Amino acid sequence: MLSEPRSGRLAAWGNALLAGFVSPDDAVLAIVGDDAVHRVEGLPDEPGPVGLSLALGRLRGLGVTGFRVALPAPGHPLGLSGPPVFNARALDAEEAVVGHGAAYGLVPDVHEVGPAGDLHVRVVWHCLEVRDAPPADVPSLGEAERELAEAMRDATAVLSRLDVAGSGPAAEAALDAYRARAEAGAGRDALAPGYPPRAVRVLELAQRVGLLVSLAYENGHGGAVSASEMAARGEALRPVERVARRAQVAAYNAYVEEQERRE
Repeated sequence: MLSEPRSGRLAAWGNALLAGFVSPDDAVLAIVGDDAVHRVEGLPDEPGPVGLSLALGRLRGLGVTGFRVALPAPGHPLGLSGPPVFNARALDAEEAVVGHGAAYGLVPDVHEVGPAGDLHVRVVWHCLEVRDAPPADVPSLGEAERELAEAMRDATAVLSRLDVAGSGPAAEAALDAYRARAEAGAGRDALAPGYPPRAVRVLELAQRVGLLVSLAYENGHGGAVSASEMAARGEALRPVERVARRAQVAAYNAYVEEQERRE
């Protein structure tokens, strides 16, 4: 799982911009991050790709009052509401941004350009119409927080019994990598200004859970040696990964969730 999907950055900082917490320049800098450039194509009345600042302003003019995140996976259309064309592109990208207040969505197309050793990432966001309907399978922040705690408790018992982490230098290297990646994110803001503290807490926990699941997958079969043990290990990881993705989406969508409560 990506610890910080591009759709999450765009939704979070786009929401902060719409709420007046940040300037357009600051929002664009945060969304682009380490990428070379982001462009948006397919906007109504725009013949070609435009910059993020113009695109966000145009979407506001079209009636978008907030942004949601979708992180779909095969068999799990998390955060999507249709139509099928948009859902298919979002599933292929494994992420998307869905507008609230006007039926437009954005799906990223990521390209690496340049010679080996000097690669640059360029992102084109494709603007498409979406269905004005509730997003699929997105919990509230409270539900997400409870689900994370329950999933971790159940999975820890199973994974400990199967010795998923294994032992020896490979396991220690994996744990060191996890600590380094977790510490690298500790000094940055998990969300843009304007988000409630609970959303920040849920997102940080979901990202850490996602990193641990990724490391468990990357680290082979750990101490699980029989086919039944390996199957049980996969069964333990899959629901934790699903819960972490749902919690991540709930955290990014907290701004719109609060909007809807006030409407």
